[in-house]
Amino acid sequence: MSDNKIASRLYPTRIDIPAEAREKIVVLLNQTLAASLDLKTQTKQAHWNVKGTDFYQLHELFDEIAGELEEYIDMFAERVTALGGYALGTARAAASNSILPEYPFDILDGKDHVTALADRFAPYAKHLREAINQTDDLGDLDTADLYTEVSRTIDKRLWFLEAHLQVAEIKGENGASTFKGTQQPAGVR
Repeated sequence: MSDNKIASRLYPTRIDIPAEAREKIVVLLNQTLAASLDLKTQTKQAHWNVKGTDFYQLHELFDEIAGELEEYIDMFAERVTALGGYALGTARAAASNSILPEYPFDILDGKDHVTALADRFAPYAKHLREAINQTDDLGDLDTADLYTEVSRTIDKRLWFLEAHLQVAEIKGENGASTFKGTQQPAGVR
């Protein structure tokens, strides 16, 4: 976080999680808050600018995903404050503290937007899974549970996005099937 003093500062609370653990959890939650805000605005960028034959379907999908992210943003921010921390949820805080790359502004085609979002949902999903383990190790099962809940939905949304791309990845550029058994196409985790 760019302002580590405020990112880890706690106010008095009667919650029974030790302050040292809460400081670490609050920093992690604020990093997640920044990435969540960033991902939501990037999803809205795709929603507003998508073009092509799948316009309506993707326009609606992107808006639905952005709405889900808005709920998670609120949940992460409220968890920060429940632990005695300060939620850092401004656009500037998100921009300077997000783990995600900037969204490309020069794309219009639906497939390009789907690819750009999938390329952002994957590291976000990884961050969530790592946060599950970190908060569990710090003795905060409630925050680990929050991360688990969000992780399930984000993995589902990544699946939805990747489903739009997988046929082309499986068939390859020449249209012949290149996907066999458990082998994955290049660039796919």
